[in-house]
Amino acid sequence: MERSVDKKYRGKAPINKRQSRKMPIKKEVLAKHSRGPGLQLSRKNAIRNNILKKKLKQKEHAIEKQIEASARAELLLTEEHGYMESEIGEVTTEYRQKQIVENVDITSAAKHFKLDLQFGPYCFRYTRNGRHLLLGGKQGHVAAFDWVTKKLACEINVMESIHDVTWLHLETMFAVAQKDWVYIYDNQGIELHCLKRMNGITRLEFLPYHFLLASGSKDGHMAWLDISIGKIIARYNSNLGRISVMTQNPSNAVLCVGNSKGVVSMWSPNSYKPLAKMLCHAQPIMTCTVHPCGTYMATSSIDKSVKIWDIRQLAGPVNNLHLRSPAHRMSYSQRGLLALGMGNVVEVYRETSGDFKPYLRHRTARNVNCVRFCPFEDVLGISTANEFSSLLVPGSAEANYDAHEINPFQTKSQRREMEVKALLEKIQPEFITLDSSEILEVDVPTYKEKVEAKKKLLYIKPKSINFEPRRTKAKGKGGTAKIIKTKKILKDLNRREMIETLHKEQKETAPKKTENLNKDYGVLNRFVSKK
Repeated sequence: MERSVDKKYRGKAPINKRQSRKMPIKKEVLAKHSRGPGLQLSRKNAIRNNILKKKLKQKEHAIEKQIEASARAELLLTEEHGYMESEIGEVTTEYRQKQIVENVDITSAAKHFKLDLQFGPYCFRYTRNGRHLLLGGKQGHVAAFDWVTKKLACEINVMESIHDVTWLHLETMFAVAQKDWVYIYDNQGIELHCLKRMNGITRLEFLPYHFLLASGSKDGHMAWLDISIGKIIARYNSNLGRISVMTQNPSNAVLCVGNSKGVVSMWSPNSYKPLAKMLCHAQPIMTCTVHPCGTYMATSSIDKSVKIWDIRQLAGPVNNLHLRSPAHRMSYSQRGLLALGMGNVVEVYRETSGDFKPYLRHRTARNVNCVRFCPFEDVLGISTANEFSSLLVPGSAEANYDAHEINPFQTKSQRREMEVKALLEKIQPEFITLDSSEILEVDVPTYKEKVEAKKKLLYIKPKSINFEPRRTKAKGKGGTAKIIKTKKILKDLNRREMIETLHKEQKETAPKKTENLNKDYGVLNRFVSKK
């Protein structure tokens, strides 16, 4: 018997021994995934409630286990992000795209290309997985294609001016803000919908987790359209005039709108007034962009200044940059690189030791109209009046992606499954707030109102009747039928008493109608009751 047990567990350690044999984790790796010091529960008189103290201990233990699991999972992250390093006496801004392409592998070199166009100036958008590209020219040219394989999906001319374009939740549909209204097309160029309630649109943004298409118009109106049900959930006038600067905060889906007074206001479909206002510049704002993590926001003004703000605190600027010319276009990458479009020059800034310094510089033949980083690819797209260029920016994108969240290599069946799952997990627009942690808290004012309203309710619980009849031994005097009949009579009496009490309380608490007594009805005064 003992021999059979030894054979069964040969080469296998018990669970407790197996856990003790885990490789130790370096302190640097744990510090990378740490969430801060946490609560000091060991200090005396910190928390006196033992039940709350126990719950907080369990929560802190779960956070520690999560940090350890994240640190151990780094072995599964096979790709690494890296930046260009210059030699002694050189700077990375001296390197041109031709030199970068010559020193990278064939696959990365194929991602650098240039398109000669003629219906510009152009605006463009990448999909969330960074695989597909949508181009929209001012003179009506629209093109959607897979920019990695260069396979064209559709190319049309709407014969109207185009102000902005955006992808919807999948690469099979996109929205185009044309001269009068917003149109929805599929990936074959077929018109699906015409949104006439969205008229005069200048800016479009799509909120993927809420399935909302947000828009800003030339007359200051903002609208949110739920594309899953085809209904506009909110539409009102922001009183900001023409909306030409608008972007979204990816962390909480709040829209950041800049105006000509140097103020950036944050909007939600749940409020007719801005959730917050920030005076960022003394002169008009040219453009603004938000970090993908939702922590920092960069704004530029006509006075050649660029400011970096921590929008979690809504306080003063974290960094200030003074440029040679105003930045008309900006974009944040997944790794925190900031691209600025200044005239016909594009500069990429990298944060080193708490300060932003130039990382790459590229010059075009004409003024840059749009600048955007491609997700999960070290690529920066720029467009002008007659061309689109894909530039290589090493270290700009996230090296490892979560296939359950966004998969750049998804198949057709995976795309369908992802669409169904996203619809089932759709977040309601009521949860769009400035502080996303507020939905976990109790709304104390509303709760107090509900409690007071319950107290004012004229509801009287009927008394329960515990009727136990006295048993009589006489024949035919205490049968079951008589007991049931007596119970019914008592219940009816109790119900009548409850109704009378309710009517009395309603008469006492009801407001007296005195306005009709003083009102003059002329000849019909004789019909007014004297009470």
